[in-house]
Amino acid sequence: MFGDVFVNCPFDDEYIETFRALVFTIRTCGFRPRSARELDDGGQARIEKLYGLIKECPYGIHDISRTEADSISFLPRFNMPFELGLFMGAKRYGDRRQRDKFALIFDSEKYRYQRFISDLAGMDIHAHGGEPDIALVETRHWLTNVSRRQLPGDRDVLDGYRRFQSELPSLADGFRLDSNKLTYIDFDFILTGWLESRAGAVESHHPLTPKSPPPQAGSPA
Repeated sequence: MFGDVFVNCPFDDEYIETFRALVFTIRTCGFRPRSARELDDGGQARIEKLYGLIKECPYGIHDISRTEADSISFLPRFNMPFELGLFMGAKRYGDRRQRDKFALIFDSEKYRYQRFISDLAGMDIHAHGGEPDIALVETRHWLTNVSRRQLPGDRDVLDGYRRFQSELPSLADGFRLDSNKLTYIDFDFILTGWLESRAGAVESHHPLTPKSPPPQAGSPA
């Protein structure tokens, strides 16, 4: 496992496919996704849970694209920019380990953020246009860049995600679960098992690990 990746994004039905694409990419590339959705401790305040998650994660993916007003309250949700601020504060004021953090920031359009959070001016914002496939590819490229590791190619990750999507309903049904209503923990459990089965080896965390070439004729097996 190459490290923990904090995923800070909307948790509504409209975003679920992008969220799942991000989690799939992180797992496939050999990292561990972390999310506030993994925490369900009624005895601990949510902010304390976030502090712990952010502290543990050297990498963070932050999607600030959800700026629309809620249809019920008519107010926007500020959780994503707030959690991005916590992550950047840890990077700026934390110890050496915290200062080594890396962040990927998504918006729906590359320069749209300047109209609602201009303090990010000068930072490299990645646009996904609301498309899960684009978020997947951008995340794979970013993980390659910040980790300096040879990771599965973007086309392999995308093909793998499409295979997993097609198989997810039957996989979930095997656990007597509805694939459209999976908790984060259930989804990650099913995904991890699928990746390990595709890899064919316990030590591998993704199905795309290059196989060793067969021995040449006349060479030792």
